[in-house]
Amino acid sequence: MSPRLRKCNHNGYSFVYVDFAQGYMTNADLETAVKEFGRRCSNISRIYSIGKSVNGVPLWVIEISDKPGEEEAEPAFKYIGNVHGDEPVGRELLIFLANWLCDNHLKDPLATLIVENVHLHILPSMNPDGFSSRRRHNANKIDLNRNFPDQFFPVNDDDDSRQPETRAIMNWLRDIRFTASATLHGGALVANYPWDGTEDKKTNYYGSPDDETFRLMASIYSHSHYNMSSSKEFPGGITNGAAWYPIYGGMQDWNYIHAGCFELTLEVSDDKWPNAAELPVIWRYNKMSMLNLVASLVKTGVHGRIYSSGDGRPLPGFITVSGINYTVRAGTVFGDYHRLLAPGDRYQVVATMPGYKSKNTTIWLDDGPMTLDFVLDPEVSVKGSVLQNVYGCNCNSKCRQEFVQFLWGAHMELYFGFILILGFLCLLFQRRVRAKSSRAKRTVVV
Repeated sequence: MSPRLRKCNHNGYSFVYVDFAQGYMTNADLETAVKEFGRRCSNISRIYSIGKSVNGVPLWVIEISDKPGEEEAEPAFKYIGNVHGDEPVGRELLIFLANWLCDNHLKDPLATLIVENVHLHILPSMNPDGFSSRRRHNANKIDLNRNFPDQFFPVNDDDDSRQPETRAIMNWLRDIRFTASATLHGGALVANYPWDGTEDKKTNYYGSPDDETFRLMASIYSHSHYNMSSSKEFPGGITNGAAWYPIYGGMQDWNYIHAGCFELTLEVSDDKWPNAAELPVIWRYNKMSMLNLVASLVKTGVHGRIYSSGDGRPLPGFITVSGINYTVRAGTVFGDYHRLLAPGDRYQVVATMPGYKSKNTTIWLDDGPMTLDFVLDPEVSVKGSVLQNVYGCNCNSKCRQEFVQFLWGAHMELYFGFILILGFLCLLFQRRVRAKSSRAKRTVVV
């Protein structure tokens, strides 16, 4: 008899009990594995908890980076497993992923790229109570992937009734500015992207403002997978959530709307609870997908920083792209932004910041990443003279008159020549941006 099958007797009846958890880590095993990883890989990791489940089980997170716990001008990615208690494959795969990165940092180029250029956060189990009971819901019998505020209907708007696991995720995203993320589920084999619901609750395709970028992300995962892209049910191994089946109160849409985080829902195994002996094979099938999705944060898209021309300090401004109704916020410490975009197109990128003049530029985005920095000029007050507002000068009228005469005197020819040279350099920059270049990283300052 298989170790997963056990003979049981109840009220005189004999039956065979299937122990689905045989060979899987218990919650105690998982906590031990997380802490052991933290000790073994302390040079590139940090272990922390974002809260506790209904039954008080800590929600442990592994952060992997060359500078864990430090603020950097780098994108952050999060993986979450075991959202549904009866879908435990994700928690196992995420421990596989963490250990592979630790073992291969400075040995494998992809591992090195991720560790040194991304802050990766891994929450192996969002629903440890559901795992213990072998059930989909948490200990309060709530589906955690229906417990987030919804964009179409006023479900879950009451903060007091929100589940502790949901609250922990929401607080987590207030603390860390994630660029992208993915949750690992089971029961199908497909990469799912927003929107997850529709206004009329009908099952049909309903794309988000960044539909093209989400399709790219889903395709990166699907085509890196052993056989996901060859699906007969889902063309290319990807699907729009609402076109598959609408859900409301899902975590995926909430991430994108409220946290500026591009999230996918990944169904990584047709069997929700496969035999534990199959886990190494499932890891092998998903390994490159999981790695390539994280690496895509720095291998594609537009990245940069926003500065003030007045004192050079970083600005926590905003980045928008003409034609796409979505705003990305820059960081407060470094003024860095990370805007995921599908390559092979021309985009007009706009940087704004209250109290500053906005700037925009048109770029052609190739397959590789582009660095695009913005230097914004402060708005000038209309009160008083222009010179007073620009320079903060308390000079008397005679001082100002002498200064103006100096500007328009013998030095005018030098200034005019300088302006011509500056204009020529700007033209060269624009031509360089528009021209298709190689996959090498490009840097432009506007």
